[in-house]
Amino acid sequence: MPADASKGLLLAGIGDEAGYGIHAQVAAVRALGWSAIELRSVDGLALADLSDQAFAQVAEAVDAAGLRVVAVDSRIGGWARTADGDFAADLAELDVLTRRCRSLGTPYVRIMSYPRGGLSGPAWRTAAIDRIGVLTDRAADAGLVLLVENCAGWAASSADRMREVLEAVNSPALRLLFDIGNGIAYGYAAPDLLGDIVGWVDHVHVKDAKGPATAPAYCLPGEGDAGVADCLRLLLDAGYAGALSIEPHLAVVPHEGRREPDSVCAAAFVAAGRALTELLGERTAEGGSPDFALGEARAPALGEARAPGLALGDGRPG
Repeated sequence: MPADASKGLLLAGIGDEAGYGIHAQVAAVRALGWSAIELRSVDGLALADLSDQAFAQVAEAVDAAGLRVVAVDSRIGGWARTADGDFAADLAELDVLTRRCRSLGTPYVRIMSYPRGGLSGPAWRTAAIDRIGVLTDRAADAGLVLLVENCAGWAASSADRMREVLEAVNSPALRLLFDIGNGIAYGYAAPDLLGDIVGWVDHVHVKDAKGPATAPAYCLPGEGDAGVADCLRLLLDAGYAGALSIEPHLAVVPHEGRREPDSVCAAAFVAAGRALTELLGERTAEGGSPDFALGEARAPALGEARAPGLALGDGRPG
């Protein structure tokens, strides 16, 4: 991970949290004055499920808006793809996204680490790591980097398991995505977990929430109990220079099947983006990362992964 914080951080957002169609998505990002978007679904379809014609229209709209794509979010290893399920579906999705990432110019594909399904504990571990290893080999051959998110799966909430996956696969084509808000739903303190893995994090999702794990109530960044400000301080102090991508869950919660009208989604998305910008401004005012500048960082191009901040096996990243 580049340690030169003078280049600043790239602010982005997951487009379908702002709108159903691509034009609504890019409009919300541009309303914030940002130059980057993360793609997950368009018109209710996952990016890999769009027809070639529909995908071409998405790519054209993103380009016409002057946006770069920082990452694409797959369903690979996610909450509906268990470790004992059909692995062919994940391989097929990665094949499609390989072509589409090449068109979009982004190397990053978000994956998760496979829910248990009906497997025993040891079998779950083996299946999850084996599958991620196969996927990573394919990604490396294509110049992609897979980002394992602290969400559904074997390595969802344990720093030790995250490092175990990275060490077992041992490839620069496998890194971590840290979602600040997921600690509420999974019952851990996000700053504590982040402190143990920050050297391997290449991408960050920003959301906040209050309440118990069984019923998290999502809110603007900085207004909840996820420790957003503490995580931002930790990232900046560690020299993180990747993207901060908002995933507010204020009007859209995909795994619950909840989506408000586009006008509500866009307003919530923009409000979350402004809240994040304010938090970063407060961090600068406190004396941290004085060279911080919004939007100046460059997302790595396809085939150009960031160098690891620490070699695996050297201990806790610092």
